[in-house]
Amino acid sequence: MKKILLIATGGTIASVKGEEGLSPALTAEELTGYVPKHSPNYRLDSQILMNIDSTNMQPEYWVKIAEAIYENYHRYDGFVITHGTDTMAYTASALSYMLQNLNKPVVLTGSQVPISFERTDAKKNLSDAVRFACEEVGGVFIVFDGRVILGTRAVKMRTKSYDAFESINHPYIAYIHHDQVDYQYELRSEAVGELIFEPSLCPDVFLLKLHPGTKPEIFDYIKPLYRGVIIESFGNGGVPFQERNLLPKIKELIDDGMAVVITTQCLEEGEDLTLYEVGRKVAQNTVILSGDMNTEAIVPKLMWVLGKTNHLLEIKKIMETPIAGDITPKFDESWDL
Repeated sequence: MKKILLIATGGTIASVKGEEGLSPALTAEELTGYVPKHSPNYRLDSQILMNIDSTNMQPEYWVKIAEAIYENYHRYDGFVITHGTDTMAYTASALSYMLQNLNKPVVLTGSQVPISFERTDAKKNLSDAVRFACEEVGGVFIVFDGRVILGTRAVKMRTKSYDAFESINHPYIAYIHHDQVDYQYELRSEAVGELIFEPSLCPDVFLLKLHPGTKPEIFDYIKPLYRGVIIESFGNGGVPFQERNLLPKIKELIDDGMAVVITTQCLEEGEDLTLYEVGRKVAQNTVILSGDMNTEAIVPKLMWVLGKTNHLLEIKKIMETPIAGDITPKFDESWDL
């Protein structure tokens, strides 16, 4: 019999109607009451860590969730975390970095409609998450709308539809139909030895989405407040260098010891700074390349790396190294120029 621990953090799945709208209120025990028994047999325990709308999720709360898993790791065969959908992908990625060498499933799920409502996706999502937590796999996953997504590859795409999440730049791990897990991707266990718990995070990270007309002076305001900045650039990684030239300010940040990551606003296929002049010019600085990582993974990964080291070359090395499947190895589909 599998022993599964459900860790409740709030979110829509636990919400009820209040005077000012929906807000999380159900206890962990109330949530487990909605889970039907299915095969294989399991025992489901529960605890509540927090009861918040995931809009209010903070990096410090990621650490609390990771600590709860680490402290109970040898007592359970799998873990289910109920969580709001808005920041679930960030949390899944953060756990993927803080908890490495996992040989048990850590499964996040939630819903678009509260579990107490008559018509809801919550009951299926929760049941599917418990079912997948009984599998003999290791890693962090999101289970939603019958699909299993690697924790570092999930992006919330829709605000209301039940199929809220997509797997970006990576195949779906599995589909779940009537308690049956149909794998689409072979999970290769890389876990050797004990679980590695590295919870140190530096939350001083800023995410900047470029638009035509972005002023270089914005970096002057970022510099004293943050240790790292992630720039969502255009297309393959282009950064403007005419008229409002951003490159001198970016170089200034790097020279002052700030970690600068270049990613793209395009969801699929990632950046390639070698392709165009607008990319090659920014690549001349010691910027960090993100490959085909999504932003929801880059943000917590940079916080995690900054919690480990202050050395820019070491930060760059770790950020550009695939961890928990977050980057396609040897990501290179550039044209032969």
